[in-house]
Amino acid sequence: MISKASRLILHAALAAILSVGSARALDISGAGATFPLPIYAKWAQSYSKETGNRVNYQSIGSGGGIRQIKARTVTFGASDQPLTAKELDAAGLIQWPQVVGGVTPVVNLDGVASNELVLDGATLARIFLGEIKLWNDPAIRALNPKIALPATAIVVVHRSDGSGTTFCFTDYLARVSADWKEKVGANVAVEWPLGLGAKGNEGVANNVATAKGAIGYVEYAYAKQNKLAAVSLVNRDGKVVAPGKESFEAAAANADWAGAPGFFHLLTEQPGAASWPIAAATFILLPKQPQDAAAALEALKFFDWAFSKGAAAAQELDFEPMPASVVTLIRKSWAANVKDANGKPLLN
Repeated sequence: MISKASRLILHAALAAILSVGSARALDISGAGATFPLPIYAKWAQSYSKETGNRVNYQSIGSGGGIRQIKARTVTFGASDQPLTAKELDAAGLIQWPQVVGGVTPVVNLDGVASNELVLDGATLARIFLGEIKLWNDPAIRALNPKIALPATAIVVVHRSDGSGTTFCFTDYLARVSADWKEKVGANVAVEWPLGLGAKGNEGVANNVATAKGAIGYVEYAYAKQNKLAAVSLVNRDGKVVAPGKESFEAAAANADWAGAPGFFHLLTEQPGAASWPIAAATFILLPKQPQDAAAALEALKFFDWAFSKGAAAAQELDFEPMPASVVTLIRKSWAANVKDANGKPLLN
């Protein structure tokens, strides 16, 4: 028979176990675009330190993120290709832009520094179509009269997985090249005319870094982290611009988010002398009626924390925070659309 003293000890131990369980950190899961991984990882680290709750984000590409959130295997999905309002309704999802960045071509050419090489949209499209094969092609030389370009074969590197970065890049090429639009088009995955396929921004960056004469496209933070030579581009206004915070901010400055159903808006080839032509917002996808209301609420708290406290970290990594007016619209969308199983709003 258990003594009274032993029973008290057992009760105390059980209470301690229950106390630990109730205080256990809440984990939320997300998957999708590799484009925003640097800032999502930074935010998640800081958020965990502040709250004790963890955000587990898998950078599997936008296509994978869309599939997983539709299957409800993660708390939230992330994509650089926004879904249309019709697609969102069909899947029972809401979406919003979380941060703005930019996609940049990167090259591996001896003696060519970052931002030194200049290309325009038409020439870039011809390179990725395989029509321009050497770095000393007359079309490239005409844009770069002061650079001694080598007679080196161009090695094209592209994404092999479904990718919002690819969507942004091919959307830009389709806007600036009728041939590209007709022959290849714009999507998260396309039939590339040539080149080496690599998974994720990480894979493209690694392949460009190791292959002489290579050109690829990555989210700008990956270009900086891997010390790759970014390419300057001739924008819609005919001005040569380099990728970075100022040119991304300029591209996003006049975006009409209020008039975009489901926040569906693309930032490629925006007007403005300082605008980067392949700027892009990256989006979060969340069920309107999540299966795990507690996890969904924590996800909203995390992204709200990022809006409130994550701007400086975003800018350090060359992302541009969403304007305050857009954040207000996003918070209103959360309150109106995200509900529990009983139809009650998760946010009061």
